[in-house]
Amino acid sequence: MEEEKKTVRAVERALDVLLCFSSGHEWGLTEIAGRVGLHKSTVHRLLATLEDRGFVTRDAATEKYRLGLSVIELSANLSRSDDPSVVLLPEMERLRDQLSETVSLYVRDRIERVRIQAVQSTQAIRRVATVGARLPLSVGASSKVLLAFGEAGVRDTVMADPAWPALLDRGVFGDQLDDILAAGYATSFEEREPGAAAVSAPIFNRSGKLVAALSVSGPSNRLTPDRMHEYAPTIIEAAHRMGTILG
Repeated sequence: MEEEKKTVRAVERALDVLLCFSSGHEWGLTEIAGRVGLHKSTVHRLLATLEDRGFVTRDAATEKYRLGLSVIELSANLSRSDDPSVVLLPEMERLRDQLSETVSLYVRDRIERVRIQAVQSTQAIRRVATVGARLPLSVGASSKVLLAFGEAGVRDTVMADPAWPALLDRGVFGDQLDDILAAGYATSFEEREPGAAAVSAPIFNRSGKLVAALSVSGPSNRLTPDRMHEYAPTIIEAAHRMGTILG
């Protein structure tokens, strides 16, 4: 039993090392150790194994690590026919061209949301969205959509998490989710960071299951509350159209 636990722990640590590369192209040994909270000697052994298997590669000149070819080989076998980030990209570009703001696609992963696709605004001053970014479900228009329209029990699980912000009243937040459920969309104005705003709508597949949250974001001086409410019907319509594309 003890040996099994050690094996699982080693796998978890190796995966944590790989996940570092979701927020950076390359990292040094010390940087990775700091990000995953492990001793450098432990991380060095993990990296050596990952390098041997082709999942990372080390630049001899800089001594920094980056993802290897084995990751590409695995990703080549991902199913693309039902991948929302691929299938919905043309419709996201269409919405971006309509509203001239950044369009993002989010899915829930346990108690976080992950941006799986983004189409950047063409305006000089724009909200830049990074694909792969993980964000909390306690703040932001897309977070509220994923909770309001998500599976029964998800809302309670997220709000019961010990990491829930102390200053965010659960009762008030729950009432806000109910209002969002009735309205069909959510907005956020400088909730997560100053100067940024977003409006989001749910995407349901043809079976009625929530697949993702569609978000339009931009500078708050351009994407004002009135402007977001004005854009909401267009975003809801786009989300419905995207849902009909998915199985």
